[in-house]
Amino acid sequence: MPYKRTVSLVAALTLGVTLTACTGNTPEPQGGGNQSGGVKVANDEPGKKVVIGFSAPAADHGWMAAITDAAKKEAGKYSDVELRVVEGTNDPNLQISQVETFINDKVDAIVLLPFDGAALTPVALKAMKAGITVINVDRQFDSPFAARSTVLGDNYGMGVSAGTYVCERLKDKPGSVVAEIAGIDSLPLTQDRSKGFAQALAGCGLKVGNRVAAEFTVESGERAAANLLQAAPKIDALWNHDDDQGVGVTAAIKNSGRSEFFMVGGAGSANVMREIKADNGPHKATVIYPSTQGADGIRLARLAVQNKSLGDLVEVEIPRQVQLYAPVVTKDNVDRYLPTAFES
Repeated sequence: MPYKRTVSLVAALTLGVTLTACTGNTPEPQGGGNQSGGVKVANDEPGKKVVIGFSAPAADHGWMAAITDAAKKEAGKYSDVELRVVEGTNDPNLQISQVETFINDKVDAIVLLPFDGAALTPVALKAMKAGITVINVDRQFDSPFAARSTVLGDNYGMGVSAGTYVCERLKDKPGSVVAEIAGIDSLPLTQDRSKGFAQALAGCGLKVGNRVAAEFTVESGERAAANLLQAAPKIDALWNHDDDQGVGVTAAIKNSGRSEFFMVGGAGSANVMREIKADNGPHKATVIYPSTQGADGIRLARLAVQNKSLGDLVEVEIPRQVQLYAPVVTKDNVDRYLPTAFES
């Protein structure tokens, strides 16, 4: 998407939100189930009891821990939801066994963030054939028949958002040096983020001059950043794909004594947002990859089992797929996003 077109789209969306907020029929926030969504709607009224099984990978990463925590909190808002959470695991065979148990227990729905989407597809298909509503989160199954609905982040959109922000900051500085610290290069999500970033930069005549890959960990982030800083004597902007590995990236920057560039984070951790708000470090923005996906999966599972629709849609069924937006968080809007941020 060309740079000017991207900026115009963002401006139009912002204007739309502003106009919506000013209309007289915007409902006022109320108490009750739908707190994180802003207002209480008819769908939040208690209905048929829904037993939901929840399974996700091990919480060995701040974002992943937040996924499960948000799902638990969301289920706790509804008196008609019973949530059964199994221990997070990075073993596909153990996760398959967990889903088999849910099937044998005849739960009403399963919200599943698979460690490996392909490996979990057959058991998800089995659950669907047994009449259990499956909501797929973040990592997609191989078959469209394995889930009633899928909740996704937008990895390509993260790159576009980060690149657009960098273009806005450097639009009067042609020839600026842009660097990138990616995650695990073999993963499609990393490839999508880098592709979106490169294409957004191309729209304003910039490109990535220095790039290294890390492993979504603090240690790998520090190591990759140290190598990058040594190889690049001058940088104007740096995008780091992941705020967890960004803890290490920030440490390496501090150790280097470098301060000539600004940094854009990725995923949306609370510690990075606090730094953005304080304006006392290299981070001037971060791009959100929502850790609310599991919570959204809980809501969709409840609505699907109770034969309800999404309150703000005319359609009488829940969507087949929901892809969440990747907004840029800056000092100007950080207070809006801090409440749902995860801790690195």
